[in-house]
Amino acid sequence: MDCIFCNIVNHTEQAEVLFESDKVLAFLDINPVNFGHALVITKNHYPDFLTVPKDELDQVVNTVQAISDVIKHKLNSDGFNIVINNGTAAGQTVPHFHFHIIPRFHNDDFRFKLNLKKYSDNLMKEYADKIRAELK
Repeated sequence: MDCIFCNIVNHTEQAEVLFESDKVLAFLDINPVNFGHALVITKNHYPDFLTVPKDELDQVVNTVQAISDVIKHKLNSDGFNIVINNGTAAGQTVPHFHFHIIPRFHNDDFRFKLNLKKYSDNLMKEYADKIRAELK
């Protein structure tokens, strides 16, 4: 399997690395929504959020929080988005688990286009019941 993120971890592909530990790597996205857009990945290859072991996920989340704080304050962003795309239907283009940290500015002209839906009568309860049944 040829994974660009694994190649970055193995230093066979170039990246502007922001942070590295034994389990986590953070670097700038080469196609940023806004300058400073960072990716935080597991150094081990996992295809998506559901496959990452809890101990590694904890380290990634802690790194995302620390880098988000730096991005917010050092880049003077008005806010930031933290995004995970899981599966191609959700927009995942690299099948290696990663977070996006996207600095946001009031005038950046980037918007998520949402097509919000409304639950009919008992439909919300039906969906909640299906989910709750598996969480017990």
